[in-house]
Amino acid sequence: MDNVSLLNSRQKSTRIAATVFLSPVILLMLIYIIYPIFSTFEISLNEWNGISANKVFVGLENWKTLVKDEVFWKAFLNNIILMVCSILLQMPLAVALATFLDAGGKKVNIYKVAWFLPLLMSSVAIGFLFSYALATTGGIVTTISQAFGGGKVDLLGRAPQALYAVIFVVAWQYTPFYMIYFLAGYSNISIDIYEATIIDGATRGQYFRHVALPLLRPVIYTACILSLIGSLKYFDLIYVMTGGGPGTATDLMATYMYKMSFKTFRMGYGSTVAAGMFVLVTGIALVIQRLLKVRDSVDG
Repeated sequence: MDNVSLLNSRQKSTRIAATVFLSPVILLMLIYIIYPIFSTFEISLNEWNGISANKVFVGLENWKTLVKDEVFWKAFLNNIILMVCSILLQMPLAVALATFLDAGGKKVNIYKVAWFLPLLMSSVAIGFLFSYALATTGGIVTTISQAFGGGKVDLLGRAPQALYAVIFVVAWQYTPFYMIYFLAGYSNISIDIYEATIIDGATRGQYFRHVALPLLRPVIYTACILSLIGSLKYFDLIYVMTGGGPGTATDLMATYMYKMSFKTFRMGYGSTVAAGMFVLVTGIALVIQRLLKVRDSVDG
C-alpha cells in the first residue's frame, strides 16, 4: 500500500513539474503561433486596409477572388519549381559534401568551415551580394562573357532566367545546412560497420551505395521535408534580389502576400493569400510525409 501511495505521489509530482515547465512554452505558442493563425483566417473574411479601425465583413469573397487569382497560382507554381529544384540541387550536393568530409576526417576541417560560411550570412546580405554579382552591367557573368568576346548577360531581368538564377542562389546558401545535417547522420553510423565492409572487400563507393546511403535514408527523408516546407514559404532573399520581378516571373506566395498586404494595403486579401499559403503548405507537407512513410514501409 505504501508503494502504491509513493508511486502516486511521484506521478503527481511529475505532472506538476511537467505543467510548470511546459506552461511558458504553451503560452508562447498560443500567443505567437496559434492566435496569429486564427487571426489571419478571421481577417481574410474582411475587407480592410490594415490601418483604419473599420473592417468590412465580406464573408468568402476574398477566398473566391483567390481561387480565380492567376497571379497567386503563378506564384504557387514558382514555389513548386523552387521546391523541386532545391531538392534536386541541394540534396545530392549536400550528401556528396558530407561524404567527402566524413571520409576525410580532421584533415578536411578547413573545408567544413569554408563550405558552412554561406549559411552564416544574412539572406538579405546574400540577396544584395548576388544582385550586384548577377547585374547586367558590371556583374561577374557579364564580365566573363565580355572577356570572351560575348555581350551582356541579363539573368535577373528576364523570365525564366531570373527564377532559375534565384534558385541557384538559394541552393548556394542552404546546401551547407543539409551538409551538416547529413554529416550528423554519418556520425550515427558506427565505425565498426565501415571497418566490417572494408574487411569484407568492399570499396568506399560500394560502402556508400550499399551501406551508408540506406542508413542515411531516414535523414534524407527528413531533410527533403525541411527543404520542401522552406521552399514553399521562402521570401527575403528573393524579394531583395528581384522583388518578384520581372513582372511576376519570380513572385512567390510570400512575396505576393507581402505586396497585397503592405504595398497595396489590401490587408484582408493579403491575409487570404497568407491563409491560402498556410493551407497549401500544410497539405503538401502532410501528403509528401505520408508518401515517404508509405515508401519507407514498402522498402522495409
